[in-house]
Amino acid sequence: MTLYELLLSLHVLGAIVLLGTGAGIAFFMVMAVRTREPKLIAHVGGTVVIADALFTATAVVLQPVTGVLLAREAGWALGEGWIVLSIGLYVVTGLFWLPVVWIQIRLRDLARAAAEGGTALTRDFDRLYRIWFAAGFPAFFAVLGILWLMLVKPEIRL
Repeated sequence: MTLYELLLSLHVLGAIVLLGTGAGIAFFMVMAVRTREPKLIAHVGGTVVIADALFTATAVVLQPVTGVLLAREAGWALGEGWIVLSIGLYVVTGLFWLPVVWIQIRLRDLARAAAEGGTALTRDFDRLYRIWFAAGFPAFFAVLGILWLMLVKPEIRL
């Protein structure tokens, strides 16, 4: 296996982890919140927080590293339009993901408090959940855009 093939494999694997973990986390959190059962939401929320820390955060750190090394190995200039646009979309994704991480922790904690107190979920929970849900769409579509750019590598003049 060449260095290029190794970097490409790691970069593609990272992209798969980002997309797959993000979609999985969203699906399971949405399904848990739909039950309106604080104990279940707290459990799933705890799992979501761990998954984000283990999988998503690791891939978030490794993607730019493998991307830059891959570009250099392939002879692509980092100023090429599709790479610049990919980096821009990556930043957009991060701007939505970072607050979502905090919100997931807060949702988990609010659900735990409701479960322990035997109370219903609060308005604060519902408000944060709506923000969490809405923030997922631009982040998800930005990741899809990055994947398309990586696969097609269109000529884009900036």
